[in-house]
Amino acid sequence: MVDYGDWPSDWSAERAVAAGRDFSELKAAHGGLAWVEFDPASARSRLFLWRDGVLEEPTAPDGSVRSRVYEYGGGACCVTLDGLAWVDETDQQVRRWRAGRAAQVLGGGAQCRYGDLAYVDAWDALLAVEESHGPTGVVHRIVRLDADGARRVLVEGADFYAAPRAAGQGRWLAWIEWDRPHQPWTETRLGLAENGRTRCLAGAGGGESIQQPRFDPAGRLHWLSDRDGWWRPCAEVALAGRFADADHAGAPWQLGACSYLPLGEGRLLLSRVEAGGGQLFLREADGSERRLAADWNRFAGLAADARAFYCIAAAAGRLPALLAIHRDELRVEVLRGGERPLAEDDLSHPQAFVYGLGNGENGHGFFYPPRNARRRVDPRRPPPLLVWLHGGPTSMHSPAFDAGLQFWTQRGFAVAALNYRGSSGYGRAYRQRLRGQWGRLELRDIEAALAQLDAEGRIDRARVFVRGASAGGYSALRALACLDGLRGGASLYGVSDPLALARCTHKFEGDYLDWLIGDPLRQRRRYLVRSPVLQVGRIRAPVVFFQGGLDAVVVPEQTEAMVAGLRRSGVRVECHRYPQERHGFRQPANRAHALLAEWRFYLGLLED
Repeated sequence: MVDYGDWPSDWSAERAVAAGRDFSELKAAHGGLAWVEFDPASARSRLFLWRDGVLEEPTAPDGSVRSRVYEYGGGACCVTLDGLAWVDETDQQVRRWRAGRAAQVLGGGAQCRYGDLAYVDAWDALLAVEESHGPTGVVHRIVRLDADGARRVLVEGADFYAAPRAAGQGRWLAWIEWDRPHQPWTETRLGLAENGRTRCLAGAGGGESIQQPRFDPAGRLHWLSDRDGWWRPCAEVALAGRFADADHAGAPWQLGACSYLPLGEGRLLLSRVEAGGGQLFLREADGSERRLAADWNRFAGLAADARAFYCIAAAAGRLPALLAIHRDELRVEVLRGGERPLAEDDLSHPQAFVYGLGNGENGHGFFYPPRNARRRVDPRRPPPLLVWLHGGPTSMHSPAFDAGLQFWTQRGFAVAALNYRGSSGYGRAYRQRLRGQWGRLELRDIEAALAQLDAEGRIDRARVFVRGASAGGYSALRALACLDGLRGGASLYGVSDPLALARCTHKFEGDYLDWLIGDPLRQRRRYLVRSPVLQVGRIRAPVVFFQGGLDAVVVPEQTEAMVAGLRRSGVRVECHRYPQERHGFRQPANRAHALLAEWRFYLGLLED
C-alpha cells in the first residue's frame, strides 16, 4: 500500500488550476484602477477598469489582453488621457478605447507585434516597442502610434528595445536597448533623446544591466542598475542614503515591469528581494525607509495616486491580490483577490534553506514539507521528494502561494524549490555564476541540496523525483542523465537539444546559449556533452514529457527527438502533447490533465 504520494485530498487538479487567477498591468486610472486579470476558467487575460465602485470590462466578451513581443510579452496595457489602450492577444495590434466608443485599432498590420505601451499626454499618442516580422528577419523599434492612426519610428538600430518613457511635454524620451548576444539581465544601455539629440546616459561601458527607466513628477529620470552588484535605484540627481544590498527587481523576462516608483521630491515606493522573499518599502527623501504590507511576500505592478499606493501582492497562504495602501495611515486594504484557498492544517509553508557548495559558496531554496489535515508525516519514515526547478534559468522561485505546488504537498510529497546559482534575487554575481556553466553548475546545487536534506532526515533519498519547465526541464533532464539515485522526472516543454534551440528559437533567445554554454562552433564539445538528446543512453530513470504544439521557444521537434531516443534505449517514457498550447499551458483542461498525468506517473513509480 502506498502511503506518501497518494494521500486523500480535496485539493484536486481542477481546483489547483482554478486557483490560478493572477493580476498584471496594474495602473492608477481615471480616479480608480485598471488591471489585467488572468481568468483560469477561460484562459483569457481580461482588462478591467474600476472607478466609483463600478467595475467595467472594456475588452470584447471573448477578447484577451496579451503581448507576444519577445514571445514573453508584457506591458500590454496603459492609461490614456480619456481611456485605456491595450494589445489584443489575437492579432497583436493595439486597441485604444474611450468610454462609450468602439475601440480604435492602431498598429502596423499583421506582421507587427506591440508591447511595453506608454502614453504621452503632450502628443495624445502611444509609445510602444514594435516587433516586425518580415522576409529579412525580425526587427525591433520604438514607435509612436498617433490617435489618427499614424505610425512613426522614433528609435531603431539596436537589436532590442524596452521601456520607452517620455516626459517634459514629449521633449525627453528614455528607453532601454541592447544588442546580441546579450540578454536584458546581462548587459543593456540607457538611451535618452532630448530635443532631438540622442545619447547613451548609462551602460556604454558594458558589464551592467539597466532596467525600468521612469521619470518622476518633476521630470527627473530614475532607473535600476546592477553595476555595483545589485539592481538598485539610480537617478540623474543624487539619492540620499544607501540602498540595501538586494535586488530591487527580478530578471526582465517580460516587458512593462514596475518594481519601484519615483514619487517626487526624492521619495520612492520600492520593492526588493531579501532571503528569496519580496518586501515593500516607502523610502523618504532622507533615505529612511518604512516597510509596508509586511504580511505579503511578493510585490509587482506598483502604482500610486493622491489617495493610496497600489500593488499586486501575494503571500504564502493567499492567492494574488490587489492592495491599496492608504497614504495617510499606511493601512492595507485588499481590493480584489487575496483569498485563502487552503485551511491552515492543509497548507505547506515554505521553509527557506541554504545549502553549502564549498569554496565559500552557498545555494538557496525553499523546502515544503508534506501537509494534509487527514494525514501526518511519520518521523521514522521521511517522505518522497520532488525537486522543483524554475525556468529561465535566470528566473526565481518565490515563496508566495503556488496552487500547483500545494497539489503535491497535499498528497504526501515534499518539495524542494531550488533557486540554484544563476537565479535572480541574489545579486549580479550569483546570477552571472551560471555563465558558460548551464547544465553543469545547477547539478552541483541539486546534489548539495539533496545531501543536506537527506542528512537532516527530511526526505527519503531513495524516492526523489526531479521536474522543471522550459530551462528547468533541461536541468531536470541533465540531472536524470548525471545524478545517481533519482526515481524519475518530468520535462514540461523543456530544452533537450541546445544546438537545435540555437538554430530554431526566436530572436530574443537566439544567442542565449552562447552565454549559458558557449559558442556552438568553438565549444561544440560542450554541447555534445551537455545535450540530453545526445546523452539518452545515460538516462535510466523513467521520464514524462509535456509539450505544446505551437511552442516557438522550445519547438515540438526537440521533445519528439528526446522521446524517440529514450524509447530506443528502453527507458520508460510518456509524452503528452497539447496541439494548441504555446510555451506554457493556458487552457484549464490541459493544465489539469498535465498535473494529474505527472502525479499518476510518479505514483506508478512509487508503487514499483
